[in-house]
Amino acid sequence: MELNNLVCTTTVEEITSSGNVMKKTVHRDASFSLARNEFNDVILLLNIGKKELRYTLRDLKIHKKFVRDGKATIILPGPHVQFMLSNCPPDRLIMFLKTMHTKLECLKKKGFISERQKLKSELPRIIQEISPLTMKDLQTVHEMRAKKMEKSDLFTPKGKKKRKEMDSDDKENMVPRQAKIARKLLVPAGPSKLVLAPVSLNKEQNEVLSAVMQGKNVFFTGSAGTGKSFLLRRIIGALPPQHTAATASTGIAACHIGGTTLHSFAGIGSGRAPLEQCIELASRPQVTQQWKRCHHLIIDEISMVDGDFFDKLENVARVIRQNDRPFGGIQLIICGDFLQLPPVSKGKEKKKFCFQSKAWQKAIEINMELKEVRRQSDKHFINVLQNIRLGRCPDFVYNTLRATALNNIQKHDILATRLCTHKEDVDHINQFHLNKLAGEPRFFISTDTDPAYEKQIDFLSPVPGKLELRLGAQVMLVKNLDVQQGLVSGARGVVVGFDKGNEGILTWIIGITQINPQGMTLDCVEISLSRVFECGQSYVALSRAKSLEGLRVLDFDQRCVRADPEVLHFYYKLHMHQKMQNTDMMDIAKQY
Repeated sequence: MELNNLVCTTTVEEITSSGNVMKKTVHRDASFSLARNEFNDVILLLNIGKKELRYTLRDLKIHKKFVRDGKATIILPGPHVQFMLSNCPPDRLIMFLKTMHTKLECLKKKGFISERQKLKSELPRIIQEISPLTMKDLQTVHEMRAKKMEKSDLFTPKGKKKRKEMDSDDKENMVPRQAKIARKLLVPAGPSKLVLAPVSLNKEQNEVLSAVMQGKNVFFTGSAGTGKSFLLRRIIGALPPQHTAATASTGIAACHIGGTTLHSFAGIGSGRAPLEQCIELASRPQVTQQWKRCHHLIIDEISMVDGDFFDKLENVARVIRQNDRPFGGIQLIICGDFLQLPPVSKGKEKKKFCFQSKAWQKAIEINMELKEVRRQSDKHFINVLQNIRLGRCPDFVYNTLRATALNNIQKHDILATRLCTHKEDVDHINQFHLNKLAGEPRFFISTDTDPAYEKQIDFLSPVPGKLELRLGAQVMLVKNLDVQQGLVSGARGVVVGFDKGNEGILTWIIGITQINPQGMTLDCVEISLSRVFECGQSYVALSRAKSLEGLRVLDFDQRCVRADPEVLHFYYKLHMHQKMQNTDMMDIAKQY
């Protein structure tokens, strides 16, 4: 990915020295890039159609409050111009702004070449792409900031040295200035800080990302813990927000990627109505607008999407977008593991997976599988889980999981997270343990933005509208709040007190309240598998555990290990196809 180039919508404003706008133009497909000239100046290039504008940077201001939404404003005081950027791929925008700012700060330290020296120079004129950020660049900027902090601590705004009287205790506890500055620099960046995008994608993940950026319709899969959701968030960050719909089959999965449910995006209700009625529902102005605006449709946890619904979705897309290409020309980025939870079916209705649909055969161009497991590090445990995933339970798997029943996994007075197959079991266990606690109960009542959907929300959410808590209650986060502070989905704790300012009202989003083990990593987990009723259910629960030491299976039985034969056949064909491709590549390599 070229991180020094940025394609987006931009509003170019020519401004006066006082900030008044004299002229404004909007360009929907503008392209920004960074370059250097023969004097090593940092140049901002703006390409608008066939026209290229060049700005030599001496100073700049960046407004980045909404950078995660793909928006920012760049102000160049010298030429009196500002660029209001929108619909930028967020990760690329962050890196572009970081590179531009850092490179300019490094140049300021070295010093600019005067205009007189440039006129005298006989260097050939060149414009070349700026080099990527290096650790040396970042270190230079950190040192400059440290010196600036030190100066602000020592001098007043007018340049006079500050005087501070210290008592004996102050002198004894005085901290060296460099240590003080270092601590300031190590404070975690807040939401408005520009931070480097993570670059820890492995080879498999990079191949998927590359295929997506080439515009291919991609399905990528992999066992639990191979980083599917992590990769999906990176893909979302690489695509323009206004034209990208991030969806998932369930609310909690959608919450993990900052998106919405596929049904909500599609606007066709449950999708069980006849096609003509679904098209009529999607023809409503607001729904039609989002279908036409969408260029990239992301679907997570595809295993739970019904194949007939997927076919209907493809038909709706072609009609609403008035485009005969598969899905009306929308790029599909689909993720999930069909060996985990299947689509929900009613009664004796036969399940139909998405890969069995006509739309899948027409649309999906590339199937890729992630194989490097990152959640677990114990090879023996990984081997156990891979067997369970494929519906196998040889003796070593059975003996390993039965032995976990003796594990003592309680840590720091925090009980193990217990996973059950049925919601009523969860409610009963939670209430039983709450009633054992002393102290007055505190109630938190949910409030809904639209009362018309209150019953539907109560039905979808496993958490009641009235939540009871007490001192000593075990609690778990079901959404990432602050990754740097360890406040991540699956993190556990104990209630030790209540905020006095709390009036007993807690507002939440429906997706956040749904507790589903998919996508979670748990350090200590207790699992009951006696009432398993679905293929893949045991694997989903077991694969949440980070290690065998932190796992206790209460009632393991070989009969709870199941995998759907049709899914196994799909993966067999996928593996055979990849094997043939690898063999062909090796044969080609041998010819050279």
